[in-house]
Amino acid sequence: MNNMKLDQSKQLPHKFPRPVEAWFTWLTIIGIVVNASGLLLPILEPDGALYATLSKNMVLRGDYMNLFVDGKDWLDKPHFPFWITAFSFKLFGFNSFAYKLPALLFWLAGAWYTYALAKKLYNKQTAQWGLLIYLSVEHLIISNNDVRAEPYLTGLMIGTAYYYYQAYTSNKWKYFIAGSLLLAFAVMTKGIFIVCMVMAGFVIDWVIKKQWKQFLNYRWWVSMVLVLLFIMPELISLYTQFDRHPEKLVFGQTNVSGIRFFFWDSQFGRFFNTGPIKGTGDKFFYVHTMIWAFLPWSVILFVLIGSCMKNYKTIISPAGNYICSGIALSGFLVFSVSSFQLPHYLNILFPFFAIIVAAWLLNLKNNALVKTIIYSQNTLYYLLFAACIALAFIVGVPYKIAATIVLAFLAFIMLRVFPGNGLPHILARSFGVIMAVNLFLNTLFYPVLFKYQSGKVAADYVNSEQHEPVYLFNDISPEYAFQFYCNEPTYKIDTRDLDTMKTGIMVYTSQEKADSLEHMGYRLQIIQRFPHFHISQLTGKFLNEKTRENAIDQFVIATMQPGLLASITNITAPFCASDKGGVLHRPR
Repeated sequence: MNNMKLDQSKQLPHKFPRPVEAWFTWLTIIGIVVNASGLLLPILEPDGALYATLSKNMVLRGDYMNLFVDGKDWLDKPHFPFWITAFSFKLFGFNSFAYKLPALLFWLAGAWYTYALAKKLYNKQTAQWGLLIYLSVEHLIISNNDVRAEPYLTGLMIGTAYYYYQAYTSNKWKYFIAGSLLLAFAVMTKGIFIVCMVMAGFVIDWVIKKQWKQFLNYRWWVSMVLVLLFIMPELISLYTQFDRHPEKLVFGQTNVSGIRFFFWDSQFGRFFNTGPIKGTGDKFFYVHTMIWAFLPWSVILFVLIGSCMKNYKTIISPAGNYICSGIALSGFLVFSVSSFQLPHYLNILFPFFAIIVAAWLLNLKNNALVKTIIYSQNTLYYLLFAACIALAFIVGVPYKIAATIVLAFLAFIMLRVFPGNGLPHILARSFGVIMAVNLFLNTLFYPVLFKYQSGKVAADYVNSEQHEPVYLFNDISPEYAFQFYCNEPTYKIDTRDLDTMKTGIMVYTSQEKADSLEHMGYRLQIIQRFPHFHISQLTGKFLNEKTRENAIDQFVIATMQPGLLASITNITAPFCASDKGGVLHRPR
């Protein structure tokens, strides 16, 4: 067995003359900068643009209790992220930066709590590597560009775990209160199921260690009462908007309780597939999701799990901490058996996986496993650089030759700064390559794609050229980016409302809908066309610059005049005075 052990402290120092600890601060700064590099990119359809529009409506209406979109009551997610975003809009205006900044700050808080919890559970070195892994998880970086609720929830969950661990070890009230406050914020971000996931790690730890007295510790029960107290703003808002108005039509029915939806249908209803929002679950969905979402650490995680199947104690340090592994694994299993599954759900578990992976790596002595990790990470290093270069030419990003040279230069520099096959330098290069990949994506790749998110482009055109309300049709997929970025009022209408037209209106719709209206006898004058593709659902045909034209649709800004003479005239000039008409009644 001694031959199977690898004492890195004796065998590897000559391979990494620059200790990674000396680079920790710089790597951390680089990680934060790369995660923030998407702050000024447009908001991605559909969810991000929808959430931004909901928060914008809060500010415009001056109503922070009711959630409205398209002039209708909206019941799905809790209020907390919308309140925070609305506050940011009040400070910075309606723009991408104001929408994404609060989420980035919560994610950044998650980075601090990841470091702090790892240091409490293990040691400083584990905390450093846990933080670097957290900063470089692919889907966390993506989510700081495609912002939904997850950056908020990620920071709040690991923060709750940190304070509750402090409460567990010190039994001080201040930690129970702080943990309960963050847990309440998390519940007001995603739902009551978060309580079960956070507490699962502690319960597992207590059971394994036979800490039965913790179940009788009244402070834990008071903490749960505090959570209920702290979520009262959410409950009051839901009661005011829905429970007080059983006549409202929600999910196609009346007598819908917002409080019941919050406590049951939004979480347990999705889990059991009994709620109004249903899905189809695949028990292995999150297994193959982890392969790309946890890059560049996913292979290491799978090696770790395989090792743990032989000896479960290898998932923890000799200190015997089961909290992170309890939260991560119980959460993963719950998501896997759920009937409603989306890739970003896993994000909230990544801080815990980061700590687990860091602790395991720093205690890894098995020579065979070390060699497996070195080989896999080296292979991944070259594959990711090669994928970026190939993508630059396939997609047709600007400055692709210069981008190729820069990527090759970065690959060479990282090999010089962190040379050899010492495990610390292998990990540092893994961190570096994922930084290069996402810097490429946020500075060159996504800007090309956003030209085809027509809602943002069309809104910019309207803001610069037109000055009147714009109408969108209910039977066309909602383009919330247009509603968010457009400075003019936007209203949703049905085709049958066009019979009430007395004067002309401006519409933003698909070319297909415009053609349909022409055949119905309405006179349209197309002002501008915009290439359109849902870039959150990429296809090979769209990514390939040579076949892209065959994959995109067209959306248009047009004026509609009442009358039976169908006439579509293509022009690109702004409206002249005679083109401007009145406004339809606002649909309710």
